[in-house]
Amino acid sequence: MAERRCPEAFAAALAGAYRRVAATRMAGLPVLNPALAVEAVGFARRSGSASLPADGGVFGVLLTPWCMNLVWAADEPAAAAPVGQPRRYDWGEGRYLFLGACEPDAGPFEQCSLYSPMDAFASQEDARAVALAVLAQLRRCAEDEPEHYARRGFFGRLGGRALAAR
Repeated sequence: MAERRCPEAFAAALAGAYRRVAATRMAGLPVLNPALAVEAVGFARRSGSASLPADGGVFGVLLTPWCMNLVWAADEPAAAAPVGQPRRYDWGEGRYLFLGACEPDAGPFEQCSLYSPMDAFASQEDARAVALAVLAQLRRCAEDEPEHYARRGFFGRLGGRALAAR
C-alpha cells in the first residue's frame, strides 16, 4: 500500500515549484495578472471514488497569475497520468479532463484547467474565493450526487457571482 500524501507538504511543494516557474519561464509574459500570486488553495485528503483513482490522494486548486487549475495527486505516484497525457474523470454530471504533470519538488500529479487567462480577477482574494467555492461544490457533489452541476455551467455561474460580489 502506498504511503499517504500529506496535503500540507504537497501544497507547499507545488506552490514552491510554481513560484519558481513564475520567476523564470513565465517572467514578463503579458498573460500574467500582476494582482495575483501563486497559491495552493484548499488541499485536503480525498479517498478514491468512481470519479478519481481508487488509491486516494490529495486534491485542491493551484492559483497562479496565468491560470487556476484543479490538482489531483494520487498517493501512488505511478497512478498519475504520464506528463502531457489526458485522463477523464466523471464527477456528478461533469466530465473533467486532467493532464498528467510533474514538477521535481512536488512529484507527479494531474491538473484540470478552470480559468486561463486570469484577467477576470481583480485580486488574490477574488481568485481564492472562487477556488474555495469550486472545491466546496465539488466536495458536495461527491457526497450528494443529486445536488451536482455540470462543470461549465457551474463554474460560469460561480465565477460571475463571486466576481460581482467584490
